[in-house]
Amino acid sequence: MKATPELLWGRFQKYFHQFPAIDLSIDLSRVNFPDDYFSSMEPKMKAAFTAMEQLERGAVSNPDEGRRVGHYWLRDPERAPVPEMVNAIKSTIEAIQGFVADVHLGTVRGASGRFRKLLIIGIGGSALGPQFVSRALGSPLEDRMKVYFFDNTDPDGMDFVLDSIGDALGETLCVVISKSGGTQETRNGMLETKAAYERSGLKFEAHAVAITGEKSALDQLAVSGGWLKRFPMWDWVGGRTSELSAVGLLPAALQGINITAMLEGAKACDVVTRSPQVEANPAAQLALMWYHIGGGKGSKDMVILPYKDRLELFSKYLQQLIMESLGKELDIKGNVVNQGIAVYGNKGSTDQHAYVQQLRDGINNFFVTFVEVLRDRKGTSMTVEPHVTAGDYLNGFFQGTRRALHENGRESITLTIKEVSPFSVGVLIALYERAVGFYASLVGINAYHQPGVEAGKKAAASVVSIQCKILQTLAKRKGKAATCSEIAAMIGSSSDVETVFMICEHLAANSDRSFRRNVGATPFEATYELI
Repeated sequence: MKATPELLWGRFQKYFHQFPAIDLSIDLSRVNFPDDYFSSMEPKMKAAFTAMEQLERGAVSNPDEGRRVGHYWLRDPERAPVPEMVNAIKSTIEAIQGFVADVHLGTVRGASGRFRKLLIIGIGGSALGPQFVSRALGSPLEDRMKVYFFDNTDPDGMDFVLDSIGDALGETLCVVISKSGGTQETRNGMLETKAAYERSGLKFEAHAVAITGEKSALDQLAVSGGWLKRFPMWDWVGGRTSELSAVGLLPAALQGINITAMLEGAKACDVVTRSPQVEANPAAQLALMWYHIGGGKGSKDMVILPYKDRLELFSKYLQQLIMESLGKELDIKGNVVNQGIAVYGNKGSTDQHAYVQQLRDGINNFFVTFVEVLRDRKGTSMTVEPHVTAGDYLNGFFQGTRRALHENGRESITLTIKEVSPFSVGVLIALYERAVGFYASLVGINAYHQPGVEAGKKAAASVVSIQCKILQTLAKRKGKAATCSEIAAMIGSSSDVETVFMICEHLAANSDRSFRRNVGATPFEATYELI
């Protein structure tokens, strides 16, 4: 039976919670959990609260890697378990602020004068967080530096960025971010950038800053090359939770964003989400909703729908935070559980002209998290109709979509913030970091390692190794063509002809590789040779 407006209003009043200290509201009324749900989950949540408390006190909460998990200390250094960590966090923030001041004043400058552009070279957590924050809080009129990103090892993508920077490399500061210094995508981007500087007659090292682990390959390179500055990455901060470390704070501060307010927002959210009472804890509420909707198995996808253009990258940021943290084959006891929650999204009301049609009428394999922003803009809005602004329409589309989905049995959560500001962005980052930690406890997994990512890196290295063998073998028989099967046999990879075929096709498509493909009767009878 369809709920009446009176029943919905009653449920809304019961499950709409405001958190004035962080200017956040959360509405759970459109999730179909029973009234005794919170009490029935109390034992599980008690264990989750205890695990989080131990984590924040410095327990080894990433047992697979034998590491502490310390991203909560980044915005409240005094909570770090040892004085060395307290001092390291504080001194890093001070060093960031000092360096940024020197850059903005022009004391630190490039070959062509004051640094006006900023190129961030990183991938995963070393790019997604900075990109999200840059888009959310940047301003063409107020930014101190224009920001660009290398976040992949795609040569065409790098060319696009370098073409956008144009002849301004001499006033471009490059920040290379890699904890180990061995992340191949980041290393490739750095080498491509260095080559671009050299083609312009400039010294890359005089325009470069490293954010990396102490004594890593990148750290040693920066020292030997005389780079402008080095900032630390610590092994107790994972990439996907590193936005409030130097990884995110340095790019944001260079852009001109108030990083102190971001840290304050995260710290204030941490205070609220430490509450052991579910009704007073928005992160616990989020985790419990995810658990209920997905049956503790992640059986439904999470659709992130912020009704604000500035938050359009929020879903990409959350994809890594949530999916890399929760997408695990094994639980902490070693049992196969194949956990995870798939995350996707864009922004409203754009999506009402895209996939909302399926959300309302198609397969019901998801739940929506709406993000409502109350303030339309900084200034005064014109009316597009009598008494109605463009922002009023945006609010109308948000409420209309929420209602239409509910009427068709689709569940949703709504987060409401007053405005998109450094403080509120800090709140959102901290809110989801803790919700992920709580949910991981509820389903019994390690949220802080990423064995699947490491497996992918090893597989990629294997492909590159096979390619090197192909080129070395064909170089010895230049001008003699062979099929992919024959090449595989020559290099001892007869069991992996498919990989050899794909490598040869890729090499042949790039004219600068001097690698020719000769057409065969079928694609697999084509022959390849070095010319």
